[in-house]
Amino acid sequence: MHKMHLNFVNRVGLPLALCGIGATFFLLAWPALAAQVDEAGPDWLMMTVELLGGLAIFLFGMMQMEEGLKAVAGERMKGILATLTVNRFMGVGTGALVTAVIQSSSVTTVLVVGFISAGLMSLSQSVGVIMGANIGTTITAQIVAFKITKAALGMIAVGFAMLFLAKNDNTKHYGGMLMGLGMVFFGMHVMSEAMEPLRSYQPFLDLMRTMDNPLVGVLIATAFTALIQSSSASTGIVIVMASQGFISLQAGIALAFGANIGTCATALLAVIGKPREAVRAAIVHLLFNVCGVLIWLPFIGFIAALVTSISPSYPDLTGTARLAAETPRQIANAHTFFNIANTLIFIWFTTQIARLVEWLVPDKPLEEEAIIVRTKFLHEELLSTPSLALDQVRMEVMHMGETVNAMLKGIMPAIIKGDRQALEEIRMMDDTVDILHAGIIDYLGKISKQQLSGEQSRELLQLMEAVSNLENIGDIVETNLVVLGHDRIKDKVAVSETTQQVLNGFQQAITRAVAAAVQAVGQRNQRSAQAVVGMKDEINSIADSAAAHEARRLIAEEPNRIPAYVLEVDLIEKQKRIYYFAKRMAKTVLPAVLQHE
Repeated sequence: MHKMHLNFVNRVGLPLALCGIGATFFLLAWPALAAQVDEAGPDWLMMTVELLGGLAIFLFGMMQMEEGLKAVAGERMKGILATLTVNRFMGVGTGALVTAVIQSSSVTTVLVVGFISAGLMSLSQSVGVIMGANIGTTITAQIVAFKITKAALGMIAVGFAMLFLAKNDNTKHYGGMLMGLGMVFFGMHVMSEAMEPLRSYQPFLDLMRTMDNPLVGVLIATAFTALIQSSSASTGIVIVMASQGFISLQAGIALAFGANIGTCATALLAVIGKPREAVRAAIVHLLFNVCGVLIWLPFIGFIAALVTSISPSYPDLTGTARLAAETPRQIANAHTFFNIANTLIFIWFTTQIARLVEWLVPDKPLEEEAIIVRTKFLHEELLSTPSLALDQVRMEVMHMGETVNAMLKGIMPAIIKGDRQALEEIRMMDDTVDILHAGIIDYLGKISKQQLSGEQSRELLQLMEAVSNLENIGDIVETNLVVLGHDRIKDKVAVSETTQQVLNGFQQAITRAVAAAVQAVGQRNQRSAQAVVGMKDEINSIADSAAAHEARRLIAEEPNRIPAYVLEVDLIEKQKRIYYFAKRMAKTVLPAVLQHE
């Protein structure tokens, strides 16, 4: 457990915290220091250390909380996303729900790309989900605005105990989530305490007043969010600044606007070199956020007045104290209002947005696409959520299975007709199978380095075995059946009409078994898996009938009967071998008690 947490910190926490540290230092400390170096002022060294330490705790706490949420609810997120996107409005609700749980609009976008690639969702449907994803990201700002700093250490202590003492995986995940939430509030408290001396430091206050220019606020927040690649984190930092009374409500709203644009950088970077569907989804995200900011930028005053009227007020306080008490909740509400209002405006134009993006990002020429063989569903962005990453592997297994099934459907007609070109095309298909197999195994290796539950570890091993069995089927077709086809042409072995029917019937049964095995693994379909295992008697019966047919041919007075017998018996044996691997694939989906049947 300790080793896994260190790995998480080194892999994600430190780079993200360092980016935030650098940006925050230049944003807050350096302009004030440069303004009046020789004036007496705050203890800059101590304040900077406390500020950066609090920021590191805050960011790490956010990630810890998100990891716990993903682990607890991630298993159900893909199913929810797949089943509840029947129309644009359900898509919005689904996108909001999924993103509120996994706390990453980028991950939601990646899942959407996978569904589009698999033909399970249209680009038009995905627009609603991406809009909903923006609403889901506002949940963090709402949580942070509660400022439950007094309970922070208690939450950390209880969460730590659950995480390190519990034996149940779910309890550990809930503990990690609670500890992360406590660290968020504690980090906020440390940052607030560190920044308190700046309340009376005029150069810094003058700097903060420049944020009242909406355009400046939007640009600064866009750059900062692009650096730390988390709109939730940057909005949380804005709320921390507001809790000290450093920024006005209108400045906070402008910074929240910029955070919405800056978060698009993550998706845009993630789609470099990816298929067109991924690029389009990222462009939808960017267009939606940029257009939303452009629409509402002139109306920041209206939004400020609206959220002021609906948020808690403290009329007994005055000046900076009142600003610090009221502004955090107002900014969180403005952030939520902005994203909901944008969705209500653009939801009626999902089809038009999809057409615009398809025009901006047209399909590549078929010749260019055909050259590239690559995995379709394995996205690095999902590795931090193993349950979702494993589901993407299943989709990739189905992608790989399409090629293997095409090989199986074509091999027997090519052998019987003696078609050299068709045999060569089938041999080349196995190169595609090998590339996909290598990609899947590499991706599974990366998943194995994550923090996995016992069930996820078993699932990973089962998928590794299943995909290796599928690759073995492709190898049998390429190294055995294609060679037999060339031998049949070279030796001029004739295949009678009756024998053709026997071989074709056997091949159809084998192809059906492999297709069902792929479906069983790709969809976790135990019924399909049981059907494949249950075909054992049928396959044996067909094989016995075929062997009896070949024995009758052997004793018949026919020319080249010995070469024909050897060839046809070999074909039958290789097909039985393919069924053996299909059955092994299917068994990876079945419970242990059924695997020995």
